[in-house]
Amino acid sequence: MYLLYQIVERIKALRSVWLIVLLCLPGITLAQKKLTGRPSNFQANPALADSSNKSKKSAKFDKVAKLSEYIYQSYELDTTAVDTSLTIQKQYKFNYLRRDTYGLMQFANVGQSYNSLTLQFREKNNLPLFAGQARHFNYYRKEDINYYSVPTPFTQLYWKTVFEQGQTLNAFFTVNTSRQLNFSVAYKGLRSLGSYQNTLTSTGNFRFTTNYKTKNDRYHMRGHVVYQDLFNEENGGLKDEDLPKFVNGETEFRDRALFDPSLNAAENILVGRRFHLDHSYDLIKSVDSVSVNVLSLTHQIGYEDKYYQFNEAGNSIDYFGPSFTTSTYDRVNLEDFYTNVGAAYQNETIGQLRASIGYKDLNYGYNSIVILESQRVGNRIKNNFLNFNASYANNFGKLGLSGRFGTNFSNEFKGSFIDANVSYAFSEDFKFIGGFNINSRRPNFNFLLFQSDYVNYNWDNTTDYDNVNTQQIFAEVVSNKWVNVLFDISNIQNYTYFNLAETTDSGVRVVKPEQSSESIQYFRIKAQKEFKFGKFGLENTLLYQNSSSSALNVPEFVTRNAFYFSDEIFRKALTLQTGVIFNYFTKYHMNRYDPLLAEFYTQNEVEIGNFPRFDVFLNVKVRTARIYLMAEHVNFAWTGFNYFSAPNHPYRDFKIRFGLVWNFFL
Repeated sequence: MYLLYQIVERIKALRSVWLIVLLCLPGITLAQKKLTGRPSNFQANPALADSSNKSKKSAKFDKVAKLSEYIYQSYELDTTAVDTSLTIQKQYKFNYLRRDTYGLMQFANVGQSYNSLTLQFREKNNLPLFAGQARHFNYYRKEDINYYSVPTPFTQLYWKTVFEQGQTLNAFFTVNTSRQLNFSVAYKGLRSLGSYQNTLTSTGNFRFTTNYKTKNDRYHMRGHVVYQDLFNEENGGLKDEDLPKFVNGETEFRDRALFDPSLNAAENILVGRRFHLDHSYDLIKSVDSVSVNVLSLTHQIGYEDKYYQFNEAGNSIDYFGPSFTTSTYDRVNLEDFYTNVGAAYQNETIGQLRASIGYKDLNYGYNSIVILESQRVGNRIKNNFLNFNASYANNFGKLGLSGRFGTNFSNEFKGSFIDANVSYAFSEDFKFIGGFNINSRRPNFNFLLFQSDYVNYNWDNTTDYDNVNTQQIFAEVVSNKWVNVLFDISNIQNYTYFNLAETTDSGVRVVKPEQSSESIQYFRIKAQKEFKFGKFGLENTLLYQNSSSSALNVPEFVTRNAFYFSDEIFRKALTLQTGVIFNYFTKYHMNRYDPLLAEFYTQNEVEIGNFPRFDVFLNVKVRTARIYLMAEHVNFAWTGFNYFSAPNHPYRDFKIRFGLVWNFFL
């Protein structure tokens, strides 16, 4: 009932609901004729159909819908079929983010942040990011939205238990009202009290999508409306004097709620609303078994309004330092409007070529100006400008070439990127991919400008910081038979980061943005290989990395190994999968978490790592339902209590959790 209530409240809060009507206009013309929930010549997926009724249903319909016909398309136009299998990769993705979290270290409660054990500098973005990046792991960007096409209505339900008083649910439904028009609606909700005081999480992600094409397949439209609010109570972690009690495993404090947290009345929230429309029209369309020749006009338009807010009832001057007020209310907004017009050409000889000219209007900032003794902190970063983007892709037999380029025509937001790669398929199971990436963009907005009721958290670097410039070369070998290997080396100039500037005599940690004057070299090599021994499997992923600077700290080794058993039983009516997952990373100066900024910052005082984590799982699959049972961190007591997700922030204790993913094909 709580989740239903939250869904209703989120929908009521949408001030741009009229945009849904706008995105649905292509379907209005369909109202002239009767629409059914599915095309009349399709029946539901046979995997769900009762065998006794199969012959009767087959007689009523001209065609049986296959699982491969339930497809979705990404922002980059890659098409993928819905997958209901039970694999070790599905086990890795059975989490709050619904993706593989290798290289991320979870905090104690579901919905809190993740500490990054590895970094990626291959970017296709030439603009600064918003504030509170530690709260963005579960924030749906426009690149994260998929668009579906299904022969019959399709539903997916994800549900999983959490830590104390709550649950997480991700419900998704999509339907084609005709062969041309599809709608989908989804909501992901979470509420979890957590094992420690003042760590409540409550989040909601509402998504609505539609895509349409005309019968002659010349006009295509994709659009979405998204509303998201991600709320967290922040307790600042354990107090320094309580760390020995945790590490020594004192019996009295096995009840984690007995720890007195560093913060008792602090909370932050990230809220975002966005609409996005992407459509095209084919001026020339010639597609047959011999040749492809398509020329299209393209257009995108979108608007996103988001804010990050930190509230605290009462000051914590012993944690954040001196304050202007007796209570804290910090809020920063970003308004982002974008549109572009372009053309796309596809030919079997020339390949796929796209180019567009766009307009961008950014408005970031606050409603007041802060005057300090040594600095005047402004309140706005505001600019509008033109940009240009282009991409190319083609295959010449076994050889593939692709690349993207983008640049901004702006003095304040100078930025550009080039991303190019080449691939060669030596065989069906052995492929090589290599390339380079060059990127230049302004540091994130909160590095440039930030205001707070706390004195230490006010700065204006809009004229002081240069662009962050990165150059990366990468290579990848893909072979399931032999091994998958990824290598990249990056050179970063003007690396900008939050740093522990000083620790005062009273214990206040002063965090400030800094821009490195040295060039940083960052090297990574990752190997992945899965071995099969009959019904047993051993999946291994090992990462080695090295950084040349203490401004960019990462563990030297990160490994994950899974040993499991999988079999089909009861005449293949049920698939059983059980095993153990091992995670480990070497000790290093792990980044601290700042709850006011909702960012991680560099510190070189405390080393964390060198502790193993074992998770035991038992999963079953019955038709299209997958049921998961996991005992997390089973070794928490017998390998010691010195386990942390960030300094002063303990990792999770032992917990048995269960849940399911259930697909419905109507």
